[in-house]
Parts: sequence; C-alpha cells; structure tokens
Amino acid sequence: MRKWIALFIAISFFSCSYIPFTKKKTDTSPAEKAQKKDEKKVDKGEKIEEEAAKPGDIKVIDGIEYIYGRNRRYMLTPYEPEYVWIRKDQYSPSLGESLASGLFGSTKEREELEKRIAKLEEELKKKGIAPQMVYPYQMGVLPGMGYMPMMPLIAFNYPSPKMKRRVIVMSIEDHTNYKEEQMGELATKRLISRLENTGAIICVDPNTITVKGEFTDPATMKQLNELYGVHVVIKGTLSDIYTSTSKIEGKDEKETSFAMSKMTLQIYNTDTGSALKQLLGRNPVSLTREKGDMSSEKAKIKAIDLAIEIIAEDLLRTILSIDWHARIASIDGEKVYINAGRLSGFEKGDILSVYTPGEQIIDAKTQTPLGRVKGNYKGDLEVFELFGVDACWAKIKKGGDFSPSDFVYLQSK
Repeated sequence: MRKWIALFIAISFFSCSYIPFTKKKTDTSPAEKAQKKDEKKVDKGEKIEEEAAKPGDIKVIDGIEYIYGRNRRYMLTPYEPEYVWIRKDQYSPSLGESLASGLFGSTKEREELEKRIAKLEEELKKKGIAPQMVYPYQMGVLPGMGYMPMMPLIAFNYPSPKMKRRVIVMSIEDHTNYKEEQMGELATKRLISRLENTGAIICVDPNTITVKGEFTDPATMKQLNELYGVHVVIKGTLSDIYTSTSKIEGKDEKETSFAMSKMTLQIYNTDTGSALKQLLGRNPVSLTREKGDMSSEKAKIKAIDLAIEIIAEDLLRTILSIDWHARIASIDGEKVYINAGRLSGFEKGDILSVYTPGEQIIDAKTQTPLGRVKGNYKGDLEVFELFGVDACWAKIKKGGDFSPSDFVYLQSK
C-alpha cells in the first residue's frame, strides 16, 4: 500500500512539472524576443527624444505632427514650462525663432551672409558712405509688413489725439542708379501706405490741390493750411540703393540678394511755413535677404520698406505733435458747414470752439516763426450731421457772427 501511495505521489509531481500545451515563463520564441527588443528601443528612443528635445524639433503622434516650440504662456502663468510640444497647425514661430531661422539659417549660411554683408559695406566705404548703426529698439514696430506682428504705438499725449492730421506727401525724388525702375514713385506709394495704415493720418492727393506754387514755399503752405486744412508737407529723397547678389556653392542653385537704401524726409509745418524736422533712415542689410528669381528687385523693395520703418515712429510723433484745426467752409442760415467730418474723426455731438485766425508769433532773436496763436473766441458749434467723404454741418450752440475764415478746434471731453 505504501508503494502505491509513493508511486501516485511521484506521478502527480511529474505531471505538475510538465503539462502539455504550457510553457515556462522563461521560454520565448525568437519573434517575441525581437518584438520585445524593438519595443524597448522605441520606449528608450522616445525617452531620449523627450529629454533631448530642442526648439524646432518635430515628432508625430497618432498621425499628427507636433513642433517643440516656445510656450506663449511662459512667464505669464505660474508653473508653465518654457518650451512645449505644439500641434503644427497651431504653431507660429516667435520673433526670435523667426529671426534665427529665417535670417541666419545654418552656420555655413551665416558665414556666407557675414562675408557678403562685409563685402557690401566695403563697397559703401569706397564710395564714402558709412553704414548706419541700427539699434534693436528701432525694429520694434513693423506693422503690416509681415516681418513682425502689429504692435501698439508708444503712448504719447498728442494734441487732439482723436483727430487725423492731413498730410501731403510730395513725390520722393529718385537719386538712385535705378531711375528706369521708378524707385522714387514706389517709395512714395510705400510711404503713403505706411502713414495711412496708422489710422491717424489722411494723405491728401497733391493733384486735387488747386493752389499754385511750390508746396514747400511759405506762402503756399499758408494757403494749404487755411484753405485745405493741410497740417504737414513731406518732401523726401531716395538714394544710395546698392545690391549684392550671389549663390551659395553646394547649397542650391537659387541666387540670394541683399540691398541697402537711404531715405531722407523733410517735414514742413504749414502753420508756421517752415521746416519742422529732417529724418534719415538707412535699412539694416541683413533683413533684406531674398532668394530665387527676381531676388535683387525684391531685396530693393524690402530695403525701401525697412528704411521707412526705421523713421516711421519719429515721423508719426512729429506729425501728431502739431495741433489740429479745421475751417468753416460756408454758412447757410443756422447750418455751419465744416471742411472736416467722419474721415477726420468727427462724431455726431462733438463740440467745436470757433476762433478767428490768430497772429503768427515770430522769435525776435532767430526770426523764425513759432506758431499761430488762437484769435478771438466767437462761440461753440455742435456737430449735427456727417456727410460726404469728409465734411459735416453743425448747429450753433453759443455765440455767433461766424465767417468762412474762422478756425474750429475740437473741445476735449
């Protein structure tokens, strides 16, 4: 009996250690080993990629591309990381990333860029032109051109900030070697567009003015001021346009061009009939980079745009520092018509103060005009209706004996 019990125990032990259709935990087929090995590599690779991710890196998750870019909430929201993975369709590079990738590229391209800029500057020195130093803050405002996002104007207490100033931009004189390309005409259009895009300037077409004489003549400017409400006349020149074009060997077959230009603007105050300020802008060469067909022409256009941008803020400050006024155009009973309206910034209900033309004050020492003081106060008008492109009529609120020669000023609310 004991023998049978021992035999039964032995058979049971043997059956537990070897059961058909089962495998030991350590038994793995070659395919499974390879699969596990690949999975480990993927896991390890993803970990390395995550740890070593650099700005601009791209990865695909579930068929969607992600870019490792700067977190726009960084420093604005607590505990936000500086860089995060962003879906490609939601990604837009920051200014620093745009400049770093778009302007300088690889080390080889950067070296080539530096050589070409040095060569262009050397050519300018031979012609007696010293390259202008461009400070970083001057590139802070590039609205509407695509180089940088729209940025608000620097706060400044302008007289009558609500009202737009009327400006005549005379044709920019072309002093370049590309007169056949009508660069002066192009620069004039670019400058007018830049001023009007500020929303604070009305550019008056010189062809609509019937006043005879040179617009920068003091007597002519007085008529422009009194008859047409023109506050500023701008006269400018475009010069020193130079281009450099070459191909980077071993990189591609497309040519790369850079350009330089200089724009000088003379700003005249029609109220005093004298020059108010002179501005000069020379573009930074590195920002004019253009590649491919017509790269030289594109670089020249960009150079003009950038030269305008260099002086745009000073130009706007100078124009808006001039006090605003309009004029009574005509009177019909109780209706007083004004040569300014919706386009200039008037709204129904605005209160206007009426004065006679004041006296021009002259500096006794320098004999230069300082400006016109307000004449005698006549009363107030209230804007009742806006009509036409830029006109309105107002009803008399106080005073009287108004005439078409009287000036009107917007009362601050």
